[in-house]
Amino acid sequence: MGWSARARAQSYQTNAPFALLMDYESGAVLFEKSADELMTPASTAKLMTAEIVFHEIKEGRLKLDDQFEVSENAWRTGGAPSHGSSMFLALHSKVRIEDLIRGVAIQSGNDAAITLAEGVAGTEDNFVGMMNKRAAELGMTRSTFANPWGKSDPRQRVTPREMALLAAHIIADYPELYRYFSEKEFTWNKVRQLNRNPLLSMDLGADGLKTGDVAESGFGLVGSAVQNGQRLIIVVNGLKTAADRAEESRKLLDWGFRSFDARTLFQPDEIVGQAKVYGGAQGEVALVAEKPVKVFAARGSGEKLSAKIVYQGPLVAPVAQGVEVGRLKIWRGQSQVLDVPLKTGEAVAVGTLSQRALDAGLELAGGLLRKTFAKNGL
Repeated sequence: MGWSARARAQSYQTNAPFALLMDYESGAVLFEKSADELMTPASTAKLMTAEIVFHEIKEGRLKLDDQFEVSENAWRTGGAPSHGSSMFLALHSKVRIEDLIRGVAIQSGNDAAITLAEGVAGTEDNFVGMMNKRAAELGMTRSTFANPWGKSDPRQRVTPREMALLAAHIIADYPELYRYFSEKEFTWNKVRQLNRNPLLSMDLGADGLKTGDVAESGFGLVGSAVQNGQRLIIVVNGLKTAADRAEESRKLLDWGFRSFDARTLFQPDEIVGQAKVYGGAQGEVALVAEKPVKVFAARGSGEKLSAKIVYQGPLVAPVAQGVEVGRLKIWRGQSQVLDVPLKTGEAVAVGTLSQRALDAGLELAGGLLRKTFAKNGL
């Protein structure tokens, strides 16, 4: 899901200083405002903490029934004595990882996040190193983390776009664990707490993810909802009150679901275009996308799209199948609305001496693309 996209704000306005609305399946961005500017994540930073724990479980290094002990640091810094968001873990108690995940996802427990971090990496500092390494692996090239629970720190900064990509990754890679974000309440140590995500109580099809608020950043949210088979991911931040956060999120999601017509240009593994090959048994190789290539046209806009396949080439034989070699870039006017990775759809062997002729070409907007756009009225 590492696709970037830029869409015009069109007629929609939001009071959120930071906002992004993304179609989950295609990666197309339907709305953005300061989407690449750095912001303070507050407790939405716990999504990266959860991702690392989920990854450890998926790789078999942790199990849901494993237990971590609550250290004095976790109890004092993030527990009841801190007077912040807490799972109310007991000092030196041993707690199952599944319960700690619920404490993070539902109660936004700082003590649960610290306990998970210390259990996985030994110390919070070691875990922060894992967070930043993992963020880089996931393509979050601008985001940096300084603690696992969202405490204000000038070194802890993210962008709306990268938080949306993190959310999409969690949804796609950990479907059995993502479900914890949709649970509406959790009781621990005789304290019943409701999920802090306001979208879950609205009739929007919401099923996650996480809220956050600190004085420095205001009120923010990373959320997701599904209607009529379409999933949208929303990021807002910088709002003045929890009520503002809930209302702006609701309005943006509602607008996203009702204001666009989706058009599928190419199905997964359908040939999008060709790349030139030097020294191969054939002079070109088919390029395909792993995901459906979709564009979202605002209803009644009538705007035309243009497209180009861009790659560093020609490719040099032998060429393996399934290698990412280029990008499909699509524009609406001057605004880029999709940037889709393209992979080779077949292998190309080394050709004979007579076939090894240099055939340059760095950019291609071929007949197949033009026909596809014409067929879709774009």
